[in-house]
Formats: sequence, C-alpha cells, structure tokens
Amino acid sequence: MIPTLRLSGFYLFYFTFLGALVPYWSLYLQSFEFEPRTIGLLMGMLYATRILAPSLWGWLADVSGQRMRVVRFGALATWLVFALIFWQSSALGIALVTLGFSFFWNAILPQFEVVTLHYLGARREGYSRIRVWGSIGFIGAVLVLGYLLDQIDIRWLPLILLLLLVLIWLDTLLVAQGPIPPEATTAEPARLMQVLRHPEVIAFFLVCFLIQFGHGPYYSFYSPLLVAQGYSRTLVGLLWGLGVAAEVVLFFLMPRVLARWSLRQIMLVSLGLSALRWGIIAQLPEQMPLMLFAQLLHAASYGSLHIVGIALVQHYFPVSLQGRGQALYSSLGFGVGGLLGAVVAGYLWGDGRLAFGVAVAANLLALVLATVWIYPEKAQQNHH
Repeated sequence: MIPTLRLSGFYLFYFTFLGALVPYWSLYLQSFEFEPRTIGLLMGMLYATRILAPSLWGWLADVSGQRMRVVRFGALATWLVFALIFWQSSALGIALVTLGFSFFWNAILPQFEVVTLHYLGARREGYSRIRVWGSIGFIGAVLVLGYLLDQIDIRWLPLILLLLLVLIWLDTLLVAQGPIPPEATTAEPARLMQVLRHPEVIAFFLVCFLIQFGHGPYYSFYSPLLVAQGYSRTLVGLLWGLGVAAEVVLFFLMPRVLARWSLRQIMLVSLGLSALRWGIIAQLPEQMPLMLFAQLLHAASYGSLHIVGIALVQHYFPVSLQGRGQALYSSLGFGVGGLLGAVVAGYLWGDGRLAFGVAVAANLLALVLATVWIYPEKAQQNHH
C-alpha cells in the first residue's frame, strides 16, 4: 500500500512553507532597511547549506538505512532552530539562524523524495500526482500571504513560517520507512567516483548549476522588482501563484509529455523557454501582460527541468547510490547555483536588467552544454 495521503501531506506543508518564505522573505529583510547586497547574501544563506547538507544527510541515510528517522530528526531540528529568528534584528543574527535552520531543512526533501520513489516502486509515473500537492500548497501560500501582507505588518511572517515548519515535522511522524528495493541493500556499493567521472554526468551537473544560477535574481529580487514597479503585494502573490499553477498543470500532463518526447527533447526546449522568460523580465517588468506570460514559462524553467533532473539522477546512479545522487543534484544545482545566483544578483541589483540578463546568459550556456552532452537514452544503456 502506498500511503498517498501522508506522502502528499509532506509535500503540501513543505512547499507551503517555501511559498511563504521565498517570495516574501526579501520583503521581510527590506523591513530592516538592509541594502541589496546584504539582502542578496542573506537570501543566498538559504542555499549555502544546500551545498553540503544534502550530501551529508544522504550519506547518513544510505549508510544507516534509517531514512525516515533522518527526515524526522531534520524536520524537528528545523523548527527548533528557526524559532530563534524572533530575537534577531542584525544581519549577522539573521544569517546565523538562516544557516542553522536551512542546514536541517535542506536535508529532508532529497531523502523524502527517495522514500516516495521507493513506495512507488515501478509505478514512477505516480510521482507527479503526489508531488503536485507541493505546488498546490505553494500557490495557496503565495496568494493568501500576498493578500494578508497588504493588511498586516511583514514582521508577522516568521510566526506563520514557524507554524508551517511544525506541521512538516508532525507529518513526518506519520510516514513509515516504507519498502527498500532489494538491490539497494544487496548490490555491492557501486563507487560514486566512477559514476561522477562520466563526461555526461559532469555536463548534467553543470547544467543543473546553471539552471539554478539563472533563478538567483528571480528568487531573491523578483518581488522587490515588482513592488518597485508599483505592483501591490496581492498582485505579486498572484504572479508567483500563476507561475506555480502553470507548473501544477504540467505535473498532471507530465506522464503524457514523457510518453511523447524524450528527456533530451524536453530539456532542450525547456532551457530555451527559460532564457526567453528571464529576457522578458529583464526588459519589460512594467508590462503586466508580458509578466503573466513570463510566469507561465515557470512550467518549463522549473517544472519540467526538475522532473527531467530527477529522472536523469535515476538514469545515471545505481539504486545503492540514489540517495547521494539526489543529494548531489540538490547541492550542486540548488545549493551552489542558488547561492551564487542570489549573491551575484545582489551585487548587480542596481540594474535589475543586468541581473536578469546574466540569468539569460546562464541558460543559453546550459542549452549549449545539454545539446552537446545530454543523451540519456545512451547513458541508460552504458550505466546499467
């Protein structure tokens, strides 16, 4: 039996928290009158721990076999550390709490993904139907909070975030470890370095890095950019929500998309659309119709590229290394890419066009690398 409701509940709460954090945290930081560079660095802290934490926790979960215990501990430690935010008003204090809570928070999703995939077994196509609840939670958060923050002070945000973190932890207590595929324990531990030396695997991780680097200006400064253009917070929330709504539709359609097109084709088209998206935001943020169109492209720049990314980790890494494979995907892409993207965006923020222009360049470079190196169908035969 697949505990669909409990698995979906985790994604629902996890991404509701993300929907409350990512669009509005930069506005919370602005309330302390920090300058853009400081905000870029503080937003970058959310990604900094993704460089090491997922790999460390992935190794622990793979070696101990106690994956859900690792997830539960991470979820508990996350909200305990985050609670310290109420006593911080300096950039240093906020940075330390951010590093602390995100060290645990960034560790739990990759390991929960592995648990979900183990429950699904051969029925992998069911993944997007469970994961979609995360997107629904994200949309609910950005819409409700966008409206709410036009009515109440932004300083209420940490309390809302804390409540969501407690809900994530409570849900993890309801999910059992689940089945472990026999090959995960019986396969002789394949050597990680052997897989990582393949040129197409190196290219894949470089592409993941560039995709997330390109999201840096978006996650850190899209909300302040729109507020500066005169958009209300309610409208900002609607635009964020539209992006994720497009992603939800894609998740439902993904089994059909995967049946019709190869992972390579989906990746190349999505990278091209991502470059287009950042180009539109760079040049015409004041044009509401174009902002609506750019947000629909979130289905490509995040949704389809994420599903392709997870599928390629499954291709490239044998079962005994999948915990570490997912962790590397998270740490090199979302961690290193997200951190550098946020910091570079903070330094370039005097000119928002330039920051998003750099995102366009990153996506075009990723497109070139993927065109030359990413041939998953061949890789599947080579590695298994």
